[in-house]
Amino acid sequence: MATKLKVTQIKSPIARPEIQERTLIALGLNKLHRSRVLADTPANRGRIEKVKHLLRVEQVESE
Repeated sequence: MATKLKVTQIKSPIARPEIQERTLIALGLNKLHRSRVLADTPANRGRIEKVKHLLRVEQVESE
């Protein structure tokens, strides 16, 4: 089974550097309390690491 990550935006990107706002958009997040299920890849892990203070991350087992 492949591991996936459920990423939820819990803080606003207002008054943050533009690169952090663009990273949230790249993750598919643009409003508070929105969630996305993403593949657990090195690219997604890197994006999450850049904005981890704005997110809640949970591991989800998928079939």
